[in-house]
Amino acid sequence: MPEQSSGKLRKASFTRTTSETDITATVDLDGTGASSISTGVVFLDHMLTSFSRHSGIDVHIECRGDLDVDDHHSVEDVGLVLGSAIADALGNKQGIERYGWAIIPMDEALAQCSIDLGGRSYCVFRAEFGRPVIQGLSTEMVEHFFVSLSRTLQANIHLAVLEGKNTHHLIEALFKSFAYAMKQAVRVSRSGITSTKGVI
Repeated sequence: MPEQSSGKLRKASFTRTTSETDITATVDLDGTGASSISTGVVFLDHMLTSFSRHSGIDVHIECRGDLDVDDHHSVEDVGLVLGSAIADALGNKQGIERYGWAIIPMDEALAQCSIDLGGRSYCVFRAEFGRPVIQGLSTEMVEHFFVSLSRTLQANIHLAVLEGKNTHHLIEALFKSFAYAMKQAVRVSRSGITSTKGVI
């Protein structure tokens, strides 16, 4: 059981095993951005490594999935497991900022993300990609990854591409904006709970 959000140990591991995937994710919200990612989907590994580095959250993921079918189950379930691990590490969310937002450029691409770790799951995703697949990742699965993650993280996540054409740049800008929004939202900066309800 992870400690509560006291600025001490905010670490957690979560495992999910089904007939389609076997995944373990371990996170440290107060890490240095160290990561080891092995999902079997090369471009997803690259994006999650970038997320870890830019959020400052240590992320370790091992996934064995039915990639002989396609990437759908692995990408979806990695989102579910990563969201669960982060939620467990947050504990009762004592003292966290709760909200985070970022607008990140990458060459011609510009993406934004806004997050509320308020306990309600909702994802709004506005992006279109010119390429259907990048290094094993079906680009239609980018939205599905964030929808799955928002569900188990119990967070509102709004993501949008504002400018750009290059599919690699668009997706990477989305993941980096998510990283910087999360970095702000999980930060412990106050006492008490950031809600008039007294609980989130």
